[in-house]
Amino acid sequence: MNPEQYSDYMELALREAELAFEDDEVPVGAVVVFEGKVIGKGHNCTEGLHDATAHAEMVALSAAFNHFGDWRLENCYLFSTLEPCAMCTGAAVLSRINTIVYGAPDPKFGACGSIFNVAEEKKLNHRIEVVSGILADRVAAMMQEFFRRVRNGGEKIN
Repeated sequence: MNPEQYSDYMELALREAELAFEDDEVPVGAVVVFEGKVIGKGHNCTEGLHDATAHAEMVALSAAFNHFGDWRLENCYLFSTLEPCAMCTGAAVLSRINTIVYGAPDPKFGACGSIFNVAEEKKLNHRIEVVSGILADRVAAMMQEFFRRVRNGGEKIN
């Protein structure tokens, strides 16, 4: 995939993050891309589903598994607005994702270099290329707005 296309796919992930935002979920969105086609997408729905594993990346990966009818996602790219956590990065490693592209780093849970580097861990049998910083300012602004609203009791801030 041409790196010049990364912003286009991150835009799609941002649309997913907006859906999470509208549902009062932490605004994270993700898409899985194979040969230029989105084969899986998702956004956080942990609160709505009462499921700690319902992260955007996990939802998008599950949709991609269903697309192929297989758990292997070789030659696929995972785009996430926020740096994936250990669970999501681990699932990407297990599914043989080729590249993780994310927007903003996650200094509290990030597992693609911020806290851990599960994606490139040499002890694992598969490593994932990581690209960071794609549309990071927009992702960070959305996250900041969401948590500003949470701190203000859900009131919209203009």
